[in-house]
Amino acid sequence: MTSVLVIGGTRFIGLHAVRRLVELGCDVTVFHRGETEPEGLPPVRHLHGDREEILQRRSDFVRISPDVVLDMMPLTRAQAVDTMMTFSSIADRLVGISSQDVYLAYDILRKREQHSPVPTPMDEDAPLRTKRYPYRDTADEDSPLFNYDKIPVENTYLADPDLSGSILRLPAVYGQGDYQHRPFPYLKRMVDGRRAILMDEAAAGWRWSRCFVENVADAIALVATDDRARGRVYNVAEAETHSESEWIMAIADQVGWKGEVITLPADRLPDHLRDDLDFSQSLEVDTGRIRAELGYAERVPFIEAIRRTVEWELANMPGQLPPHRFDYVAEDEALPDLTFGI
Repeated sequence: MTSVLVIGGTRFIGLHAVRRLVELGCDVTVFHRGETEPEGLPPVRHLHGDREEILQRRSDFVRISPDVVLDMMPLTRAQAVDTMMTFSSIADRLVGISSQDVYLAYDILRKREQHSPVPTPMDEDAPLRTKRYPYRDTADEDSPLFNYDKIPVENTYLADPDLSGSILRLPAVYGQGDYQHRPFPYLKRMVDGRRAILMDEAAAGWRWSRCFVENVADAIALVATDDRARGRVYNVAEAETHSESEWIMAIADQVGWKGEVITLPADRLPDHLRDDLDFSQSLEVDTGRIRAELGYAERVPFIEAIRRTVEWELANMPGQLPPHRFDYVAEDEALPDLTFGI
């Protein structure tokens, strides 16, 4: 039986990963602040504490003596260094959750780098960002995002030969428990009876790799329990990357929405629908490595994943709407020849 210590693990992706590890027969301990212990968390051992004090909790971890440490939320190099120091000579492997935002393509999309688009789909050897701290230009100094950067986290977790590291680079994850409510901007318009959804014509064909949260949990548990993952970096995403307009229509099929997606040049869109992004750069990744090396495959097919996601979203619509993203009057004015329902 593999003993796994999960840092985090009580929200969204972490919750599903813990469930999957338990299903696989692992002995799971969750180290978290104790602020969130959601319904549906399986019976596991709990250790409460703040990760910023992780070094001071080393004696507790010695008693648990996990085989694998799964770090669900490493945000900064400092956190990664503390974690490596804490579990050195205690654990055998460390699995870190990373993101597609390590790739140079991410900064090209956000116009932080002036480059020709990186060819896609990108494998794990695609070029990484050359600029550090991707969110520092918009984050306050006291924000967790100010020092956020997954690249030094990855480098730290792969650097110690005595504590083997594995990295999973996650895409846009959707499904039950998604506190970002990724389908919400489209789903709300469908529920509100809008006859059309407006979008930037450049964004309609843009592709961003996604993955259903239960399938992501499978990939995480697979890497955590398979010794072949030592020292490896894996992209995780669905085998097929849908365009933004295809993603919208997949949601529409689940709610019976019969409207249409109408694309316009950015300068004809209302301000609240404009995004200052270079949509010539997709964020599509290649997932051949994890499939070939570890045998990963999606257990939940795409259509079923969308069905479960929409069902959960409809039952958990956000209570407060971002008003700057929902201005139906302005959207109607952008298409004066059409009549909309609200």
